[in-house]
Amino acid sequence: MHRWPSLKQLTYLVALDEHQNFNRAAKACFVSQSTLSTGLQTLETLLGGELIERDHKAFVMTPLGRQVVARARELLAQTRDLMELVEGQKGAMKGAIRLGCIPTIAPFLLSRLVQASRRHYPELQLLLREDTTQQLLTLLRSGELDVLLLALPTDTRGLHSRTLGQDPFMLVMHQQLARGFTQPVDYGQLPDQSIFLLEQEHCLTGHAVSACKLTDSRKINPFAATSLHTLVQMVSAGLGTTFLPQMAIDAGILHHTGIVTMTPQGEQAYRDIGLVWRPSATRVETFYRLGDLVSELL
Repeated sequence: MHRWPSLKQLTYLVALDEHQNFNRAAKACFVSQSTLSTGLQTLETLLGGELIERDHKAFVMTPLGRQVVARARELLAQTRDLMELVEGQKGAMKGAIRLGCIPTIAPFLLSRLVQASRRHYPELQLLLREDTTQQLLTLLRSGELDVLLLALPTDTRGLHSRTLGQDPFMLVMHQQLARGFTQPVDYGQLPDQSIFLLEQEHCLTGHAVSACKLTDSRKINPFAATSLHTLVQMVSAGLGTTFLPQMAIDAGILHHTGIVTMTPQGEQAYRDIGLVWRPSATRVETFYRLGDLVSELL
């Protein structure tokens, strides 16, 4: 009888590809390094091919190994969806949901979402992960997350999504600087390198630049912040201006800063907020009800 690879062995391989280190991969799988190494050697024997080129200091995935990793991610994601199918039989709003959220939404919405979820669905447990859009999409596709709360549009090819509401952008600057401008602010009147933005890894930068019709790159300061709170500090010091989403302003990010909000250029300066999930997911009703809570909060 033919022996099949186990899900545990495939998990070891995917963990090694993700962490690029045997020790870190073993810790992520809650096994010893020797157990992980033995499992991977057994997997190679079962498949009849070399997946990993090893030496005493490092390793690289072989071309076959990279193909097997991609297939393993799909199989593990489908297995998790199978488990969700059984979990879903207990009720749409029961059990655990692994929710990923980007840093420009999470600090201003997730605590209220968790509180609302506990009030309406006390048997639903939200397990939260905050990360960049691209990293969250990778985790979703590999089955390590169930659903994402993202700013749209973004590249969600092969996935399902639902827009929940709009989050307007506002231009913010220190009140002393704001006295010299009328609304909506003409970007041409701003000094060069006076607009501070987030690092490119944060999708908010692209959304804000596009929605607010900022086309003159000379106005953008080369400094790239890692968080909205850093942007607020730069603006509070009178160094320039930036764009902030309304949900961050409503959450009090500008309290006690001397910063005022102004209308940016662009007739519809906003980003869409939406949920994203795999087509094979079985708990779509749960996602829709969760999305309804987010819509109410927005």
